[in-house]
Amino acid sequence: MDTAGTHTQSFGQTEINWDKLDKTKFYVVGAGIFTGITVALYPISVVKTRLQVASHDAVERNAISVAKNLLKTDGICGLYKGFGTVVTGAIPTRILFLTALETTKIAALKMVEPLKLSEPTEAAIANGLAGMTASLCSQAIFVPVDVVSQRLMVQGYSGNATYTGGLDVVRKVIKSDGYGGLYRGFGLSVMTYAPSSAVWWASYGASQRIIWRFLDDGNVAPTEGKIVMVQAAGGFFAGATASCVTTPLDTIKTRLQVMGHDKRPSTKQVVKNLIADDGWIGLYRGLGPRFFSMSAWGTSMILAYEYLNQLALLCFGFAVD
Repeated sequence: MDTAGTHTQSFGQTEINWDKLDKTKFYVVGAGIFTGITVALYPISVVKTRLQVASHDAVERNAISVAKNLLKTDGICGLYKGFGTVVTGAIPTRILFLTALETTKIAALKMVEPLKLSEPTEAAIANGLAGMTASLCSQAIFVPVDVVSQRLMVQGYSGNATYTGGLDVVRKVIKSDGYGGLYRGFGLSVMTYAPSSAVWWASYGASQRIIWRFLDDGNVAPTEGKIVMVQAAGGFFAGATASCVTTPLDTIKTRLQVMGHDKRPSTKQVVKNLIADDGWIGLYRGLGPRFFSMSAWGTSMILAYEYLNQLALLCFGFAVD
């Protein structure tokens, strides 16, 4: 694969066209890769979620103490509560997300090209619009999975109910709140993940090109190692930026989704309770694990995503030049 000039040409020339990808390879290999990443990073999500829903008098007030208690009471399995539900829902969610992402990115690129903007700005706009659209499309599947998995993550913790599994959560939610209960927090979820996805992809698209400007050696082709490092740095920066911007909304959304019917608060009440307990910093509960998770996920995911694009392209009979 010839990567010379891939990152120093114009934005339109560096993007891999959706119609040139082997869709079977893209989806099948992609499902395996992203499931592997989820396995590696899932415990951080469990810890983050528990921190966000902990009562004011909870003994575990930091990520380390939460993780230690989970290991003590449930072993390694405790760090993977709700994992089966997430994996089951992740496959259709990822397919929908990646399809919307790739198709929207091409359309957005064509839309901004006539504006003659700088390369980082074009990348930020096109990637941001694609990320936001992909997130909006995938929420229909993602929110019910999120509701169920988060209840499993915090079951028995800080007064939360216990369940026998994902189907038990679904049955009890529908019994108490109807089918709408599976979409509790949908508005906040959209408000959290759509901007987060937009910020993530915009930050990644722009940061990559800014980094390459500093590393540009003229006509010298970048090495594979340098390309991977730039992609990883862009993914880390994007994840860190998105986590800092959207953590307050994620904390509120999580609390709304895990609380039972008998004590269901409004969004306003959740905010008031968080501020009353910990001040404004309460809105950033779980920021540490979420920052680490999104940064690590961003770095891992984008390397897998870029590799997947190249693999699917080559399997279709094209080469990047």
